[in-house]
Amino acid sequence: MSQVSEIRQVMAEADLVVSEETINAAYDKMAAEITDKLADKDPIFVCVMNGGLVTTSEVTKRLQFPSQIDYCHATRYRDETVGGETLEWRATPQRSLEGRVVVVVDDILDEGVTLASIIESCKVQGAAEIYSAVLVNKLHDRKVDKALVGDFVGLEVEDRFIFGCGMDYKGYLRNLPAIYALKDH
Repeated sequence: MSQVSEIRQVMAEADLVVSEETINAAYDKMAAEITDKLADKDPIFVCVMNGGLVTTSEVTKRLQFPSQIDYCHATRYRDETVGGETLEWRATPQRSLEGRVVVVVDDILDEGVTLASIIESCKVQGAAEIYSAVLVNKLHDRKVDKALVGDFVGLEVEDRFIFGCGMDYKGYLRNLPAIYALKDH
């Protein structure tokens, strides 16, 4: 079976976990919470590529105050369905984070390895305040740091392998406007 055929089969058999309507309401909620807390703080949003691209776009286009956007690319998954042992840094923010209010934006808080490492990197770069914004917090007890919680969280989902809204299945399906789960998980 070709990879594209596999992807089509996965999509055809997937369970809808969160509808597009619910996702849009989550983005609205996150934007309102961010506005309430940070509208007067000149924040810089650091998009975690590639997964955070959709969440960053959807949340920031709902904000009606001045802000900047940058990105970083750190990954453990490398188009696989489970994360590797080490974090691979592919790009760091180009703008200075020194003295800035930083909002790290990603698609999901799963085990928290990537998010914790990026937050630590922002601290090292001199960020004055660091917040995290994630569309999804996955409910389980495998978080590397039990104290790591998203500051701005769109929604919570059960512990299944999910994709859509920035989250991928083997590098595909990030573009889906709703969240799906593999049938077998």
